Amino acid sequence: MRMTFIGAAQEVTGSCFLLETDDARFLVDCGMFQGGREARARNLKAWPFDPRQIDFVLLTHAHIDHSGLLPRLCAHGFRGPIFTTRATVDLLSVMLLDSAFIQESEWARAQRQRARQPRADAPALLYTVAQAEACLEQLQGTSYDEDVEPHASVRCRFRDAGHILGSAILEVWVTENGRTRKLVFSGDLGQPGRPIVRDPTTIDSADVLVVESTYGNRLHRPLAETIDELVFVIEDTLRRRQGNIIIPAFALGRTQELLHLLLDLCRRGKLPRLQVFVDSPMAHKVTEITWQHNEFLDEESRALLSLRQSHQEWLDLRFTRSVEESMALNRIKAGAIIIAASGMCDAGRIKHHLRHHLGRPECAIVIIGFQAEGTLGRRLVDGDKHVRIFGEDVRVRASIHTIGGLSAHADQAALLSWLKRFETAPQRSFVVHGEARTACGFADRVADELGWSVEAPAPGTRVDL
Repeated sequence: MRMTFIGAAQEVTGSCFLLETDDARFLVDCGMFQGGREARARNLKAWPFDPRQIDFVLLTHAHIDHSGLLPRLCAHGFRGPIFTTRATVDLLSVMLLDSAFIQESEWARAQRQRARQPRADAPALLYTVAQAEACLEQLQGTSYDEDVEPHASVRCRFRDAGHILGSAILEVWVTENGRTRKLVFSGDLGQPGRPIVRDPTTIDSADVLVVESTYGNRLHRPLAETIDELVFVIEDTLRRRQGNIIIPAFALGRTQELLHLLLDLCRRGKLPRLQVFVDSPMAHKVTEITWQHNEFLDEESRALLSLRQSHQEWLDLRFTRSVEESMALNRIKAGAIIIAASGMCDAGRIKHHLRHHLGRPECAIVIIGFQAEGTLGRRLVDGDKHVRIFGEDVRVRASIHTIGGLSAHADQAALLSWLKRFETAPQRSFVVHGEARTACGFADRVADELGWSVEAPAPGTRVDL
């Protein structure tokens, strides 16, 4: 059995792992690379395998850095099933179509620019809305903790990863030459004790382990301190400085958790009634899907959701749908919290709001999620005083607040705690889904603290198991 680390190896995005045996060939995840100028070229680059020869795909969750190249895989000849949780199936009907719409829009804009400037590069189209719709037909939903047999020699089980709605840890049993070995893929693990989703499932054994390390080099602030910081920023910006708050948030996961926290703070009287706009049609659809799947929510979230129906006065929450509604938000000069995608500030409506608010010292930008290297969000976190948005130089005068305690990823302590639940050490462990220094550092930490055989493979690494 061989495994090739195609993406999310000493980097955070592009999650994709190829497993090959004498009998089967399959992928775990097929994600899009994000951040940096080279991301588009990497997404367009041919895979080190023939999509037509892939038997099936196992998908951990719906975030685009794990699922975003599935339409391209199908368009290039993959005809097998894509197994994932039922909640993820529902979410992908929104996520992949939105991604495809963005691809088509950017391609059309590049074509118009090329018409004006004949020497300008005209990038290829990654995939179309029609190709994304066709890809959705290959999805097969399953329940948590239910055995699935995608191939005569492969059995797998999806376990709750506590990251976002529908996210899964994969337990995969592969039989080759009469011998069965168990592989575990952590997917993205959530931080225990966070609202909305349940805590990650404990796994007790694996022959081979692939574990994420997004925040393997740091600890999140305690949730109570994080909430206090959020309350301070809201009160300081909306009441004292009389400005607006702009929050870049992933439409899936971070937006729903943030709404939960704001609603709960208003319910408990920690904040007065707030005017909150979610400027993302995709976030609106994802939020509705989240509320429909309340069987996957933690008890606190289910109770709060039920209470909200009879207490609309707690939060003035509005979802914008049309472009006109989005543009109208720029006429609000004070007192509003505007949540918009994308979470890393590289696309979507958030860029328009940043262009209108970054130059206003009375306003605040609140960063609540991971910002990959090369993204506009990362430049803001790193303290750049001038950024370019839509070709314009924008001076950063608004206050920038990074509230890392709201991250959907487990921090170093939570990752180590999850690993310590294994009853015996895996024969081989691989650390992925972390920037190079973070992944290598976390691998060293696991080796030192747990005594495991562990490595952080580079992109393209192929190992014999």
